[in-house]
Amino acid sequence: MMGIDPTKEDFSITSAGSEVRATGPAPLPVGFIARLSTGTGAFNILGKRRYYYIIGVAMAALAILLILVRGFNLGIDFEGGTKLQFPPGNSTTTQQVTDLVADSVGIKDATVQTVGTGTASVIQVRVKTLSADQIVAVKQALTASFGIAENQVSDSAVSETWGGEISQRALIALIVFLVVVSLFLWIRYEKRVAVGAVVSVLHDLLVTAGVYALVGFEVTPATVIGLLTILGFSLYDTVVVYDKVQENTKGLTSLIRRNYLEASNLAINQTLMRSINTTIIALLPVGGLLVAGVVILGSGTLKDLALVQLVGMIVSGYSSVFIAVPLAVDLKMRDPLIKAHTARVAAKRKSEGLVVDADGDLIGRVAVPAKAHSTGAKSASGPAAGSVALLERETDSGAAAGTPTAASTKTAPLQSGQAPRPGVKPQRPSGKGQRPAGKRSR
Repeated sequence: MMGIDPTKEDFSITSAGSEVRATGPAPLPVGFIARLSTGTGAFNILGKRRYYYIIGVAMAALAILLILVRGFNLGIDFEGGTKLQFPPGNSTTTQQVTDLVADSVGIKDATVQTVGTGTASVIQVRVKTLSADQIVAVKQALTASFGIAENQVSDSAVSETWGGEISQRALIALIVFLVVVSLFLWIRYEKRVAVGAVVSVLHDLLVTAGVYALVGFEVTPATVIGLLTILGFSLYDTVVVYDKVQENTKGLTSLIRRNYLEASNLAINQTLMRSINTTIIALLPVGGLLVAGVVILGSGTLKDLALVQLVGMIVSGYSSVFIAVPLAVDLKMRDPLIKAHTARVAAKRKSEGLVVDADGDLIGRVAVPAKAHSTGAKSASGPAAGSVALLERETDSGAAAGTPTAASTKTAPLQSGQAPRPGVKPQRPSGKGQRPAGKRSR
């Protein structure tokens, strides 16, 4: 692992457990936001992918535990129940109706919402299955409190069969969706990408369901719709990163500048700011719906739909970067061609003493041990065998721009029959005994 401390004038590079000092000015510091927004931050995201796997597995395990221990608060569409409707009075509120139902029959988790607008609006009360006596008690309490006729309060029984049909169709839709998406990603990219995307989507659904069980919101058909909605958002962000990875790795095996892991890490850095912006912008209206559903309306479809979408979008934004792509990269790196290419890149860097960042971009060089001659003598210009030293750090104003270094301006005398070395200025022979014979031209 190689690292650079840019806060000091004499920066250091650590390689294979040994630290080598280098003289010269440290690179100019670059702000975190600037590195993030330009995609040139070289954040080592894939280098810590094992931690992301641990976090993802822990979140999924906790979600399963919450579902098994706490369970879901199923609505009457899934468990069956009783629904009452009546026209609202001039100052009737949903909270007043909720308190009235709780006082009359002792049920505190009734769902009360206003359906429709204007003269067509009605107040709808959805509770668990009530007996005939309980229905009469609720109607009498409503007529006495809000001044409405008893025949204006209608009641009906809701069967759990409808909710079961919704659940069955939603499960079929989920399976078909995953199969179609897997086939598309398999054809468009490859099977490893499809595996990473499907695992990421299943992770998002499981974690979202666990949060829903933790909060205890009522599970309604709107909740099921919200779960199916976040599938598209999760895959949309994942496919964008996959597409950038494919662009960066096209023809990679014919080059030795960077390996597959570094090219994929570069793709994540280039799309990271876009993923963050997309998630934040998508969360703003969903957060507004949640506030409106909980604070203003108190209950209803908006609350059920907004919570599942809010949690699903946050988890999807995380998994698309930290689960889907790392998993696909790990599977891809098992390819023999990728393994051989990675070995060639490592060998080139070792032979030339190249130091790179997490994206595979060159940031410096370290000297390599000079090869001894057949006689065992040391090289005239290289360091002693086995020694390691930092030659220079390539910067925009240094060796990368072609500025000659101190080593290139030195002169060395030439021996008889010896050709000048590249980058070394030959020294003219001095002394009368070494001047060529003949008259000096005038």
